[in-house]
Amino acid sequence: MARQHVSSINKINVAIDGPAGAGKSTVARLVAKALSYVYVDTGAMYRAATWYMMCKKIPAENVQKVLQHVPELVIELVPDPTGQKVYCNGEDVTTVIRSMEVTSNVSQYSSIAGLRTRLTENQREMAARKGVVMDGRDIGTTVLPDAEVKVFMTASVQERASRRFKELSGTDDITLEQLERDIAARDKFDEEREVSPLRCSEDAIVLDTTHMGIQDVVDTIVSYCLTEKDGEISQ
Repeated sequence: MARQHVSSINKINVAIDGPAGAGKSTVARLVAKALSYVYVDTGAMYRAATWYMMCKKIPAENVQKVLQHVPELVIELVPDPTGQKVYCNGEDVTTVIRSMEVTSNVSQYSSIAGLRTRLTENQREMAARKGVVMDGRDIGTTVLPDAEVKVFMTASVQERASRRFKELSGTDDITLEQLERDIAARDKFDEEREVSPLRCSEDAIVLDTTHMGIQDVVDTIVSYCLTEKDGEISQ
């Protein structure tokens, strides 16, 4: 692209939403790097909370007990040369929160209103100074409804399962077919949950990445941001 960075003056916030396996985290991280912005992986925050509750052997069904432990949660996202590090109460959980066990349970915990309220407050605090790229499922609709650029990333279930399968290759004993079923089930759960369901904001740009490479997606979103800063974008 002609311009690689956005000026530090008048920074904007960027919200990237979409279903499981759409590649939001990878793309958001690269967009933030291209813009010299701060990347906030909200999914990692919910994964860390899930990991913590599971370590405490508190099932998502026991909402009262989960909420009793929410105040003691301290989740930190720390920039690192090899990628963002995630800490939960001082422990590096960057790798363990990506396990299939956490993945299979995160939607259940993240649907708990009190937990979402706590993490949403943290996320808004991170975005208060602007210059943030944040990804998740309800960023444009709930967490940052005033974000200047909102993108809803999606792709077919088959393509999302294939991407996740390549990521997990050699780390988990799971088939591509099982991943397709899991992703479809998670889509249904996220779309139907009562608290902050997965949905596309009315003013979001829908970006189907099924046939796009990662860099193409990044360049497209960065162009939206540059255009917004120039005051030319029209929704």
